[in-house]
Amino acid sequence: MIETPEIVLILARADNGVIGKDGDLPWRLPADLRHFKALTLGHPMVMGRKTFDSLPGLLPGRRHIVLTRDPTWAGEGAETAHSPQDAIAKADAPLIAIIGGAEIYQFFLPLAHRIELTEVHIDAEGDTRIAYPDPANWEETARADHPAQDGRPAYSFVTFRRTAAHCQRPDASL
Repeated sequence: MIETPEIVLILARADNGVIGKDGDLPWRLPADLRHFKALTLGHPMVMGRKTFDSLPGLLPGRRHIVLTRDPTWAGEGAETAHSPQDAIAKADAPLIAIIGGAEIYQFFLPLAHRIELTEVHIDAEGDTRIAYPDPANWEETARADHPAQDGRPAYSFVTFRRTAAHCQRPDASL
């Protein structure tokens, strides 16, 4: 088993905190989808059941680990976990991509080493929100800004690294 995997939260967030609407993204940004693929390809992805259900199907080249409270849930091609620690153990990889939704991000936030955030520069309508990374705990280490184009909003790819000396251990209680 990998002793200390790098846990990376990967998400897109509108300027007003919205990350989802009716189980989907409230925008279409092909560049963000390509960025997501580049960040996750070859790595296990941990997600909630609703996020798994929202995918167009199994994403090639990535393991799908679904964190769920339902002990009977099973999804074709998915591995099931019932706690963040169980998901980390099942992933057994040097890098684990946490891809949503909001509750899953909250479970893994204390354990995360890095956040890969796509800032979508709009105020989106939606029913799922998440707070911006707290500067007391996270330092911006990279940013690539992209202008609005072809009717799509401006966006930025931003990398944050934890400022604290270390993250909580995966076996720490949440």
